[in-house]
Amino acid sequence: METSPDRLALTKLLRQWSGGDKSALDELMPAVYGQLHRLAARCLRAERPNHTLRATALVHEAYLRLIDADVAWQDRVHFFAVSARLLRRILVDHAKANRRQKRGGGAEMIPLDEAVVVGPESPMGLLELDAALERLAAQDQRKSEIIELLCFGGLTYDETAAALNISPATVHRDLKLAKAWLHRELTRSA
Repeated sequence: METSPDRLALTKLLRQWSGGDKSALDELMPAVYGQLHRLAARCLRAERPNHTLRATALVHEAYLRLIDADVAWQDRVHFFAVSARLLRRILVDHAKANRRQKRGGGAEMIPLDEAVVVGPESPMGLLELDAALERLAAQDQRKSEIIELLCFGGLTYDETAAALNISPATVHRDLKLAKAWLHRELTRSA
């Protein structure tokens, strides 16, 4: 866990970057690269063994999208929440491209958690999970965002609560409901 001065320094750099200071970006990226790489590795951990994307390539793609993003950064939690969405989007885009190239073959598998098992032995993959998260977002955007931040973003309950401006208890309650909903959706389509 980062110390408070480190968090404040990241927040300061993010705000300077938002304000147009390009040198802040040069300081920021080395400071967040390790965490972004861990998030990317976590996202890829349960992918098929011959997955063509590696954590480093995923981080670099996210970096390219982040530097072009016009975002008014609030703090480090906001940065990692946006990064989590980008990582998910990159993986989904990659899976869709592969599915198109292979005419429907090779769905990519990922674990969500203990309640919704998505992995190499499961018939559900990233595209099915993404579709289910989109359906959940249509019904309850916050529950979808909680899953995205916790599972794709690697944020803690407290960080997720801060990013969504809700209490950790609400995160816990909504997560239980979201996992049950996703479990039902993913097992129904299996």
